[in-house]
Amino acid sequence: MSATGAGTPGPQRSSERREVLYVIACGSPLAGHIGRLVELAQRDGWDVCVVTTPDGAKFVDRPALARQTGHPVRSRYKGPGDPDVLPSADAMIVCPATVNTVNKWAAGITDTLALGLLVEAQGKGVPVLAVPFTNVAMAGHPAFRASLARLAEWGVEVLFGDHVVPLHPPGSGERHLHAFPWAAVLPALRDRRRPVTPAA
Repeated sequence: MSATGAGTPGPQRSSERREVLYVIACGSPLAGHIGRLVELAQRDGWDVCVVTTPDGAKFVDRPALARQTGHPVRSRYKGPGDPDVLPSADAMIVCPATVNTVNKWAAGITDTLALGLLVEAQGKGVPVLAVPFTNVAMAGHPAFRASLARLAEWGVEVLFGDHVVPLHPPGSGERHLHAFPWAAVLPALRDRRRPVTPAA
């Protein structure tokens, strides 16, 4: 069964279909600012859809993001017989990517819609960028580092390290949200964009 499933297409140019970007937000306070990435992606020409993990949904303003993107915000698998309500993705960005999601993703676990989309995307050859945001203690666990290395080996672009955003002490994440380099995210994906298929 396909993991995709969430609407009404966003606005289109008259001569070509816009590329569709799924922004997948995990359970981190940074998810509450994901509208900034959506805005930057729209300026870059993307038709953006937002998907969250169940924990990520606690941090986002779903109605505001739906208005911003023109698509519903999805966080759970659709029910049997329900229509797909999101256009198919041409690329995906997981931001913020949590330790939990990264480890499950690398293990091939699909117990959330976000993970199902990511595992399916790799099988389809859809370009995916992962941008972890976590604290120094969580990032120090060997399983997390091994999972990032495995995803990178499998072709996922991983944007992580002190050159992106320094790791913060446990319990201080909200004090470091202002320093997150949103403008550095999209350039890491641009070289992986696939050619746009002209609209029929």
